Amino acid sequence: MITTAVILDAGKGTKLWPYAQIRSKGMVPICNKPVMRHLVDALKNLGLKEIIIVGGAHAAGARNHFRNDGEVRVIEDKNPKGPVFSLCAAKEYIAGDFLALFGDTLVTEGDLKALAEASSLPAVLASPLHGRSNDCITCNVRGDRATGFVGHPRGDSNGHFSAGFAFKKEHLALLETNAGRFMLTQVGMMPPLEGFIEMSLNDFIADGGEIAAIVTKDHTVDIDKPWHIYEAEMACKQRLFSAFEGNRLAEGASIDSSVILNGRVILGRNSRIRRGAIIHGDCVIGDDTTIENGCYLDDSSVGNRCYIGHGAELGGIIWDKVYLYHYMEINGIVGDNVDFGAATVCGSLRFDDGVTRHRIKGRLEEQHEAQDACFIGDYCRTGVNAILMPGVKTGVYSVVGAGVILREDVPDNTLIYAEQTHVKKAWGPEMYGW
Repeated sequence: MITTAVILDAGKGTKLWPYAQIRSKGMVPICNKPVMRHLVDALKNLGLKEIIIVGGAHAAGARNHFRNDGEVRVIEDKNPKGPVFSLCAAKEYIAGDFLALFGDTLVTEGDLKALAEASSLPAVLASPLHGRSNDCITCNVRGDRATGFVGHPRGDSNGHFSAGFAFKKEHLALLETNAGRFMLTQVGMMPPLEGFIEMSLNDFIADGGEIAAIVTKDHTVDIDKPWHIYEAEMACKQRLFSAFEGNRLAEGASIDSSVILNGRVILGRNSRIRRGAIIHGDCVIGDDTTIENGCYLDDSSVGNRCYIGHGAELGGIIWDKVYLYHYMEINGIVGDNVDFGAATVCGSLRFDDGVTRHRIKGRLEEQHEAQDACFIGDYCRTGVNAILMPGVKTGVYSVVGAGVILREDVPDNTLIYAEQTHVKKAWGPEMYGW
């Protein structure tokens, strides 16, 4: 019986910029709970007694979040060289058969249960790509077996990606012999010097072993790029709202009679919706948040301690302590502690009906979820009348000044502002014929 799980969260998350600058990918909030909190809650419901999180540079964030959870141990891999080596770093805490999961992958309790009850080990939890890009390590599945893993194959793929694994303790010896490089790639592909669990499983197959494949039944999301946050949020919201009818209000929460509700709400502790606010679609709202004065929310998620006020429109996701005081339109994903100046607008419609193309670490990305949304990092500010064009990103600790029309990404720790040229002319009654 599996009673231990190791959650791997030591990666740098560079493709998720600007959201993994001050946190690990596993601490990205989905419906106001970090991805790893979703995983831990599900694992505890399944009866697992020992949960080990292996963090990297941002391990302190996970340690703080789980500080009161006696069943969760957070350790740090100080020199991460890939998931397989981070897994081996937890070796001393593994007493028997165990699960290996990724901190940035949202998996349902039902699918975790199926993996934990696999009839033979090792086993992989294989999730269909569902039309997503195959720039990942794909898993080939035939019947109830995984026949091999390929690194970032070219072209379209109907394959799967690995959402988790189940091992016997004895398999740690195989994992420790990992080559530190993914060697099963197509000619011309360039794998990094990084140790992947799937490469060890390829070695296991080459040595005559068999790997059980458990195919996920629910929508599983690997949060690798900014728009995957949207995908995870939508999947999580769908599951939350399917569990009940009407609204769900926590202790101290209130919705007054002036509010126009054209959807449903999950409202956190001591949060208020009042004074003519308009709610459309299904919205998740955190604790100690105020939404009032004729603002408009469209199928959105709102964090804790936020304020949305007069004339503000929101379509997307904002995290904790974000202020939309008045007269603005925000479309996208917004990190913690962002203060928007009045009349800030995020463009959401291209007049040429084209596709906004993003660059992730220099690589062009084609059509995807939320392609025209703006992606705003933590601790940012905008000045009055700032306009953010479709698809732009702003790094953490950055400022978009008053009147700026932003057409390109803003790096971390950067202020961008507009300079004007003024023309002075004489003016007076004579200009009106006096």
